[in-house]
Amino acid sequence: MVPVMTRIAICAPSRSITHDDAARVTALAEDFAGIELHFHPQCFFEHGHFAGTDRQRQDALVECANDPAFAAVWFARGGYGSNRIAEDAIARFDHAAQDKAFLGYSDGGYLLGGLYRQKIGRPIHASMPADVRRSGGDAAVRRVLGFIAGDNYGLEPGLDGHPVVAFNLITLAMLCGTPLMPGLAGHVVLVEEVSEYDYSVDRLFFHVTAHLGGVAGLRLGRVSDVPVNEIEFGQSAEDIARHWCARHSIPYLGRAEIGHDAGNTIVPFGLARGFAG
Repeated sequence: MVPVMTRIAICAPSRSITHDDAARVTALAEDFAGIELHFHPQCFFEHGHFAGTDRQRQDALVECANDPAFAAVWFARGGYGSNRIAEDAIARFDHAAQDKAFLGYSDGGYLLGGLYRQKIGRPIHASMPADVRRSGGDAAVRRVLGFIAGDNYGLEPGLDGHPVVAFNLITLAMLCGTPLMPGLAGHVVLVEEVSEYDYSVDRLFFHVTAHLGGVAGLRLGRVSDVPVNEIEFGQSAEDIARHWCARHSIPYLGRAEIGHDAGNTIVPFGLARGFAG
């Protein structure tokens, strides 16, 4: 009997990766029977900051989403740029995108949010191929490959039966008030951040919590690589989260195991738990 393959399309809606990145991830995937990775050539394009022009990135994403041969679209890397193409790309998705999983985080949150709003596919917060570069990055990639293969060991441990979403904090802040922002009433919202000053984290929570009326609660992931300001802010990231949650009557539910690091756990949006939904 010919084994059933789970084919995963990889494209880069934001920044590019290298051929070395792709080779390392492909080598890791060899340990997972039944998974076949396809790196779209656009992953390696360069156009200033981005992995190709806006049109090239949009076309590659649409091609991967609308190809019925693929069970999922895995975003190659974050950085910045998916917001420039998200609305137009999602408008071009056809019926083949409806049953797909879409995996990524950080800047990929613009797409995950837009897809969740439109009820297209299964958005999943998960590490990306470029995370192979991080310290311990092999484990991050293996966690996602294992999840695709049917092993749920990499799921966020705090999932409790509520519908849930997970975002980078600044990405969620930028989503608020745009056509990509999903309705989150009744959801537990997980957020994480990287490379932002404490006062910037405070400013982001000021904005985000004003847009989270009706959520079931907020959990804080890791806030890492915080730059040192000339004047100490005087509050930790958790102090900040508690302050703004209290200000807007949002239940603060503690910490989460998501972040810009190799320990980033997997969070399927909504109630789905496994890769197959």
